[in-house]
Amino acid sequence: MLPEIEAKGFFFIADPHLAAHPPAQRLEGYMGQVLDKLRACLERAKSLDLYPVFLGDLFHWPRENPNNLLVELIKLFEPYRPAALVGNHDKYLARFSNDVSLAVLASAGAVRLLAEPGPAFWLRTPQGRVLLGASPDGCPLPRRVDRGEALSVVWISHHNLSFVDFPEKPIALRPIEGVDWVVNGHIHRPQPTTLVGRTRYANPGNITRLTFTAVTKRRTPSASIWTPGCEDLTPWPVPLLPFEAVFPDQPFPPTPQEAPKGSLFVDGLERLAWRRTREGLGLRDFLAANLNPENPETPLIWELYQEVAGGPSQSS
Repeated sequence: MLPEIEAKGFFFIADPHLAAHPPAQRLEGYMGQVLDKLRACLERAKSLDLYPVFLGDLFHWPRENPNNLLVELIKLFEPYRPAALVGNHDKYLARFSNDVSLAVLASAGAVRLLAEPGPAFWLRTPQGRVLLGASPDGCPLPRRVDRGEALSVVWISHHNLSFVDFPEKPIALRPIEGVDWVVNGHIHRPQPTTLVGRTRYANPGNITRLTFTAVTKRRTPSASIWTPGCEDLTPWPVPLLPFEAVFPDQPFPPTPQEAPKGSLFVDGLERLAWRRTREGLGLRDFLAANLNPENPETPLIWELYQEVAGGPSQSS
């Protein structure tokens, strides 16, 4: 029997990428700034009687997170026990295991972990019961869902979906029988909600600015509110400092030219051939961005990656 939670709706928080040390070109103070965002999101969710749900990538690095950060998160999350979907950055060598930081939070009872695909829990709202299901990173979206008595079915994912700004992404938007909403993390740039058949696809975008680009400077990171009967998510802008306070004072890098169609995968592998990264994260992220979990060859490619990177196989 699935657990049941009482609230008026969902408060979706996408891709915080929390880390003790600033990633990419972010300046010092990063950890405290992201913690402030999380604290504000959870307080806002409580004030609106909404249940908070993280759409993956709570952490930027899966294991390199100091104890003081984990203790801070346990204390912050304990009163709310938000749901946390497993994203690609929450996994080590493409596997979710007991030695990653998100597993520590789950073992402490601080989060409701969504690590397996399928229906996760019921949300009891004034209008009726809502079923929330999940497809963590690497798990395909369902073809159909038995909605039973559900007023609405909301499915969350952490996938490369082909929204309007990203037609080259490998997973096409398609109707899912029995599913009213798919709310996606992973893609950091917000995308317009798209109705495909009777299924609405939404991608609210990450709450933490990571890329040093003009596009990032223009947008306002937001969490998102879902309530029964809504036709679109309602954004809630998260607290943020001026762009110039969190990124270096220098010109933006040039925008890369689009590669010829059909050669993106090969070109990406060629770029990785000369760039080695800690724990194979560069190759892992490249594969996560380009492999479709619905294709039959995808599990084999991940097994080969784990063998080359020195990690255990999926079957172990």
